[in-house]
Order: sequence, then C-alpha cells, then structure tokens
Amino acid sequence: MTEPVRLSKRMSELGLCSRREADEWIEKGWVRVDGQVVSVLGSKVLPHQKVTVERQASAEQAQRVTILINKPMGYVSGQAEDGYKPAVVLVNEQSRWAEDQTEMRFHPRQLKSLVPAGRLDIDSVGLLVLTQDGRIAKQLIGEDSAVDKEYLVRVQYTRPGKLPESDLKRLNHGLIIDGKPLRPAKVMWQNEDQLRFILREGKKRQIRRMCDMVGLKVIGLKRVRIGGVKLGELPTGQWRYLRPDEKF
Repeated sequence: MTEPVRLSKRMSELGLCSRREADEWIEKGWVRVDGQVVSVLGSKVLPHQKVTVERQASAEQAQRVTILINKPMGYVSGQAEDGYKPAVVLVNEQSRWAEDQTEMRFHPRQLKSLVPAGRLDIDSVGLLVLTQDGRIAKQLIGEDSAVDKEYLVRVQYTRPGKLPESDLKRLNHGLIIDGKPLRPAKVMWQNEDQLRFILREGKKRQIRRMCDMVGLKVIGLKRVRIGGVKLGELPTGQWRYLRPDEKF
C-alpha cells in the first residue's frame, strides 16, 4: 500500500473511529497528520504518515454508550417498518435491568445516533447490540468481522424420518445463498428439537433460509452470544450497558 488514501478511511483502518466519526473530527480540527492539523474533508495520506487525534475526540468517544438488549418478538432491529417499532424504543430508565453492574447513568441524549450493530429478525429474540461507537459497529458488522454469533434454534423436520447426518454436515459447510457459498459454521444438536448455530456472518434471515434448504422449519430463534459477550440472565425486553471489562 503506497498510494495515498482518504484520511477518514485510514483512520478507520487504524481502528481510531468509524469513517463518519473521522469526518466529524476532521471538520472540528481534532485530527493531526505528522503533527499538523488537517481540517479539510477528503484529504489524503500516505501509509507511513502518523495520524493522531486530539484529546477532545478521545473524550467524546469515551462518552459514547453501547447497550445490550434482550429483544422480544415483534420489534425490528433498526428503522420502524410496516407498523412495527424499532427495538430502541425499549431503551428508557424504567426498562433498564435492575442488576446492571455499570455505574453509568441513563440520559436521553444517549439515544442519539444509537444504532443496531447487526440485525435480529422481527420473529427472533435475544441479544441485540445498540451502539453510538463506530468502532464497535465496524467490529461487529464490518465485511472482515471475525466475531462469531451463537444462536439456539428450535426446529421441526418437515420430511419423513429424521434429519440425515449428511444434511447436518451441509448446515456446517456446503450451502449456497444468493449465489455465494456460506462461510463454515458450527451447527450441532442440543436436544431432539433444538440446534445450536455458531456463525461468522449474518445474511438476511440466514439461519431460517439454511434450515429451509434441508427441510427444517424454524419454530423459535434466540441469539445468546456475540463474541465474548453473553445474553446471560438479562430479562426479555430489558437492557443494560456493556461493561468496561466486556469485549466482543
């Protein structure tokens, strides 16, 4: 990499912030390249140049919150659609989990720019991450994300007999969706009607479509873990802050 690239892209690659945050900081004069303030959007840098940010940027970033919610059925992950409410409407002082161990205090301004880092279908329940931090969003939903996600899926086999072992192997590796092979997954039986899925990608309604391809009907789907963060005992419809010691 010897060609100059946009400063905002370079900042994202370095893990300093998201591209959107980078543009905001550049406009505010909070970004330096080789010690010189760069405040023009679209500016480019070379890979060997040193990029630093002012303390104001770090302080602002530290105030950005990440919220974990146990999404119930009937709520969409992001923007309201077809009359269904987005999960963010569940985030208020009253619905905060009483056992939240963080010392952070809730304020309505934390709802500004609070976006889902990954989807969870309207018919699915469990762990949903809402964040103001572009770094976390990139980590969880970026194209090269290495964070795995774990689901418990109750299923019903729609064909005679039981699911063949060969089809269970296809669920682990070998299915194609939208013309592209899926990344290898880990799929295993938990009990006679429940599977555990561990995925490293999140195509729209992926698990339901995978199951349908081998004759399984999904009765219930719950996400229980994202990377190193577990749903745990968080009650349905309640939320808590990501703890400082937790990492995805």
